Amino acid sequence: MTVKTPNSRYAADGEAVYRRRFVKKDGRDLFLYGYQPHTLPPLDEDVGAVAKGGELRFHPLRNEWNIYAPHRQNRTFKPSAANNPLAPSALGWAPTEIPFTDFELAVFENKFTSLHSEAPQPSEIDSVQLRRAGGRCEVIVYGPEDFGNLYSMGQEKRRLLLAAWNDRYTELYDQGAEFVLPFENRGDEVGVTLHHPHGQIYAFPFVPRVQQDAMNAFGKGYSLAANLQDFREDYSVAHAGGLTAFCPPFARFPFETWIAPDKCTRGPWDFSSDQLDGFAHLLGDVTRRYDEFFQRPTAYMLSLHAAPRSADDRFHFTAQFYPLLRAPGRVKYLASVEQSTGAFTVDVMPEMAAKTLRAL
Repeated sequence: MTVKTPNSRYAADGEAVYRRRFVKKDGRDLFLYGYQPHTLPPLDEDVGAVAKGGELRFHPLRNEWNIYAPHRQNRTFKPSAANNPLAPSALGWAPTEIPFTDFELAVFENKFTSLHSEAPQPSEIDSVQLRRAGGRCEVIVYGPEDFGNLYSMGQEKRRLLLAAWNDRYTELYDQGAEFVLPFENRGDEVGVTLHHPHGQIYAFPFVPRVQQDAMNAFGKGYSLAANLQDFREDYSVAHAGGLTAFCPPFARFPFETWIAPDKCTRGPWDFSSDQLDGFAHLLGDVTRRYDEFFQRPTAYMLSLHAAPRSADDRFHFTAQFYPLLRAPGRVKYLASVEQSTGAFTVDVMPEMAAKTLRAL
């Protein structure tokens, strides 16, 4: 889907969804998504300098590009509720990132961005490969409430989130991104500094090594769809709408869980209405199971692995949850072995993790 006009209406598989584009005074985009048109007048805004990305440096021993963005050291860190930058703005209070008194779901360009379309050309360093940190970083705010999660927000809001994700996929790829990664960090153990429910979207000017390796594997004939049939009995957690939530037998984190369509599909932009319903349901269902098992709001990393721009139809979409807990009250630390070698030590067998989550 492509949205071209401010506050335009488009159909997300039969659902009427509206998007309003608002340009903030500092030049950053703000998109407001909802089932009703957003027509509220804007309130006052803070106007300050916006960082325009850092630089990319190539690691010759790991064959990967990394992002250097020292300006992010000054990003917002665990503000009080009164200074929550992701809340709606209110008359008489300090302006927030969203200068409206209400909204359903919002996406805005990150003020403390790692990647930016106007990133400067880095200075040369002998024997080091450098590139501009082009691209874009966005924050996606799930709603005006400063509490909640992917389960408690409900199916209707999750479907709106999917519509926003798919719209951003389309526009960012149209703008030249090589890979687009929607993701969510949840919990102090992951390093979250803003606890208002939200995620982020990175549009990369290159295909990161992990996604390039996956693209190579699919290109050489690896079939996740075939494996899903083999995994079904011992590793599945739940099914809905033609998608399966499962703990892969090659998981690197205890209780790592993936969601994937049963048939090879490049990304959620190609999902049917039933698949979108199933995906939305499973996002909430996995979150519920985690919180029930770990007896607390579970710290995790969630990332959507859709096809890069250059991938063909053999690339199989997955959404991957990496919990940072290995048991109730016990954190899974990524220590020397994992960080130094990439060889993870997994404390829970994936088949037992799947059995435990499936039983909830």
